[in-house]
Amino acid sequence: MSIKIFVMTHKQFEAPTDSMYVPLQVGHAISPELGYLADDTGDNISRKNKSFCELTGIYWLWKNYHTCDYIGICHYRRYLINRQGLIFTEKELMRLLQKHDMITPKLLTLNTSYFNGFSQNHHQKDLLITEQVISEKYPDYVPVFHHMVHDVHTYFGNIFITSKERFDAYCEWLFDILFEVECRVDISSYDNYCKRLFGFLSEFLLTVYIAKQNLSTYECMVGMSGEKHETRMLRESLAKCFANGDYQKAQSIFMESYAKRPDILMEASDITGELHLCMQVISTCSFEQELYGHNLLDMIHDYHSLMEFCHRLNEIVNHFLTGTESAADISWLKKSTALSPKAVDIAIQMFCSDEDLKEKVFSKICSHLKDF
Repeated sequence: MSIKIFVMTHKQFEAPTDSMYVPLQVGHAISPELGYLADDTGDNISRKNKSFCELTGIYWLWKNYHTCDYIGICHYRRYLINRQGLIFTEKELMRLLQKHDMITPKLLTLNTSYFNGFSQNHHQKDLLITEQVISEKYPDYVPVFHHMVHDVHTYFGNIFITSKERFDAYCEWLFDILFEVECRVDISSYDNYCKRLFGFLSEFLLTVYIAKQNLSTYECMVGMSGEKHETRMLRESLAKCFANGDYQKAQSIFMESYAKRPDILMEASDITGELHLCMQVISTCSFEQELYGHNLLDMIHDYHSLMEFCHRLNEIVNHFLTGTESAADISWLKKSTALSPKAVDIAIQMFCSDEDLKEKVFSKICSHLKDF
């Protein structure tokens, strides 16, 4: 029994030394040569890479690669990892695959339904067309699709490991749907982000397929080998704004970036969670300036100090919400000269929806604060 994990990439990278991991260049037909196995030989859709993303590699493997018993998909920056935080060995994977149908990332829990999230960041009609295609081609999938599209869970990244037989069956189902959707939508006027439509749709369709097939999955963490360039550049720009005390410019830069790349706040992009904390800083400063005439940046300018401040505040808020606050938490609250009631309120809003509990915790925390 053999396993091959194909690492989808569009750039040179430092590949794992384990020969089980095989780099596969996607979009090779429209991109410079990287020296890896490529997706543009035999039966292929390599030229569709700008709209199908890593699916051009998945299609190529379905049609052209038949020499392993189990097959996996990961990315040059994202790998499924074990509980020790290391990429899996073949021995570990084989043991898991004897017990489970598929190994996947942990199921994401979204802030809103998949339908609402897709509608906010993409073109809603494309999701409706997808449902229509499924109703025509695979009507027994419609109840599951409809339930899950209004649920708050999905997988991301098209990252999974399964038997080659199951992989092929899934691909036959997936591409039959996507090619028909492709015939019915016009993406020529879309920006580059929205043109990646079929890559985005397939992430959700994997979720639907697993649910409908009632597959046993082993969910694990995704290890990130590096940070997206866009994420790093945005964080550096925000840090400069904070250093200058300019939360308004920071807000403008953030919203401009978010409009271009709505995925920047997803776990796969914001791997440190710092962009979420930057949003918290911006929101806090905006409200504080209006209420008090001064704000957090008047007292803390340094980016790393701001991140530490928000992280500690959020930690304490969660302790109070769960009734596990400590003497160290209370001591920090009493000593902090940069913490306002509004900052506490914003932090609580991030983690709690129970109005009575929010009011109770807000009062408890504020009883320990200095005047802001």
